This record gives sequence, C-alpha cells and structure tokens, in this order.
Amino acid sequence: MKTRQSGRPRGFDADQALERAMLVFWRHGYEGASLATLTEAMGISTTSMYAAFGNKEELFRKALERYTEVPSAYLAEALEEPTALGVATAILAGTVRTTTLPDNPSGCMGVQGALAASDSGRGVRDLLVAWRQNGYAQVGERFQRAVDEGELPPETDPGLLARYVTTLAFGIAVQAASGVGRAELQEIADTALRNWPPA
Repeated sequence: MKTRQSGRPRGFDADQALERAMLVFWRHGYEGASLATLTEAMGISTTSMYAAFGNKEELFRKALERYTEVPSAYLAEALEEPTALGVATAILAGTVRTTTLPDNPSGCMGVQGALAASDSGRGVRDLLVAWRQNGYAQVGERFQRAVDEGELPPETDPGLLARYVTTLAFGIAVQAASGVGRAELQEIADTALRNWPPA
C-alpha cells in the first residue's frame, strides 16, 4: 500500500523540516521568508511543503506553535514561579536568553515576525498580535492571583504590571535583534525590576 505522498523525499522528517522553517521565519520574518528559502532550508520541494504543511501562512502558524513550545517555553515555566517577582524575573531572563542564543536568530519570532505586513500578510500580523496579547493575558492572570493571595499590595493593577513586564520583554527582543549583547540586556532587566512593588 502506498503511504508516502508523491513528491516527498525519502526519509522526509516533518518535525525537522518544521524546525528549519521556524528558524527561517525567525530570521527573516513572514514576508521576508520566500518559498524558495523555506523549501531549501527544509530540504523539500514546494509541492511537498504544501502537501505536508499547507500554504505559507499555515506553515507559519505551525512554526509559531513550535516556537511557543520550544524556544519560548520559558513563559509557561515562568508562570509556575512561586512569587510574582519570580515570574517577572524568569520571563525577562528567559527573553534575554532566548533572543541571544548564539546558534539561533537574534530577537523574537513573535515580535519581529510581522510587525508590518502587506495585505497578503495581514492574517499573520493579526496572528502575532493575538500571540503577544495571549502572553500578556497569562501574565496578567498570574499577577491577579498574586494580588488575590496578598503577595502583591491590594492597590496593584495586575494588568498594568503585566503590560510593564511584557513591554520590557518585547523591547529586550527588539534590542537583541539590533545586536545588543546578553550581558547588557540582562542588566536592563535587572534594573527594571528594582522598582518592583513591595510586598
């Protein structure tokens, strides 16, 4: 029985191909990543790419899911920290680490992937807006819990505090993409957290 789709190379590894596509999108953004660049990096033909992953936008969606689950997994881990300050510290440290990995593109795929896009890239731009908003919402819910449990002062605005932390994280990503080094970015994060609300 024939199980391999026509045009797909022998030994095709969808997981590895998706990893490579993620790196291309991370480095070039959605519109900057041409089909030729993507398929060359993935080691497959355009026909195979469409058969395995759908169109370019669907491939980007899958690549973003992988980015969330692997390079950006620090967010989910940070939310498990026992204190709100620990959460914020882990988020910023994770951002600094992930955006400056020596073997990966600098910056953040979720920030730089499609800040500006043509009409054809609007779906991806909206996807990334929702991705960033989801991260902010998760942090806000965690900080609300810290207020409810008395760890943060009752007058603390958890939404504003979450916006502060996520804005710092996104800013760190932009600075990393501009070539600012890990040590300086970590110093920025440490400085920003010195103004954390007292317990």
